[in-house]
Amino acid sequence: MRALAAACLCAFAMACASETNGAAASSENKQNTDMTTQTDSTDVRVQVETTAGNFTVLLYGDTPRHRDNFVKLVKEGYYDETLFHRVINEFMIQAGDPDSRNAAPGQPLGSGGPDYKIDAEIVFPKHYHKRGALAAARQGDQVNPTRKSSGSQFYVVTGRKCTQADLAGMEQQMQHTHMQSIFNELAMQHRDSIIAMQQRGDRAGLQALQQQLIDETEAKAAAMPKEQLSEEMKQDYTTIGGAPHLDGQYTVFGEVIDGMDTIDKIEKAETDGRDRPKEDIRILSMKILPAE
Repeated sequence: MRALAAACLCAFAMACASETNGAAASSENKQNTDMTTQTDSTDVRVQVETTAGNFTVLLYGDTPRHRDNFVKLVKEGYYDETLFHRVINEFMIQAGDPDSRNAAPGQPLGSGGPDYKIDAEIVFPKHYHKRGALAAARQGDQVNPTRKSSGSQFYVVTGRKCTQADLAGMEQQMQHTHMQSIFNELAMQHRDSIIAMQQRGDRAGLQALQQQLIDETEAKAAAMPKEQLSEEMKQDYTTIGGAPHLDGQYTVFGEVIDGMDTIDKIEKAETDGRDRPKEDIRILSMKILPAE
């Protein structure tokens, strides 16, 4: 915890400074991340037509910012003609980069998207990275300590089946992730002080604050119930599989409810050194389906 916190506090300071600079962006960006009515918990179904076949996703009503943003982009045709630009067998397939629409063969992809991010809605352990889960891509914690999601990029989990040893390792990682989340939350409360000390080169002040936050993190974690996988999660991860190492770190905002065979077909595509399929697999269109 201490070694990780030391690195993370410095990274946190730089990330906070970056987010502070970004906060001066247009009010339009703010509206994009706050577009939802928080009392609306309706699930939404979206059909995705691709060159490899079709599949349908259910967008969860309890992740309303992500649901509403996805619906907005679908209605705008934002995803039409974009590629599945990152495909890793027994892990996931990723799409949503608008730069992929007219990308040349071999062109690096994965950095495109609208000029806003979405506040994290990590509803864990209710929503987790089982096979078929739909989740939002994002930048890493080093530059994105609050785990905000990309404005458009998403992935569907394929994963693999886990052993009991895998699950034991995942529970240890859950503890680590939980501790880091507490640390980040506490650090955010000292955001202005961290930025100020970083700017004036006050290493002693940063080290003292770091130690204070470590002590507070350990005390807070000790007072909470131990993080464990539920029986449902264990059942899913050992029978259908998934990617449990991502749990609690990315927003899972839906799942595939039909057409998983299409996902499996995409997952098996031959890829280059950047995990981009050698033959383009394209999203042709998406449409909102009527409520059931």
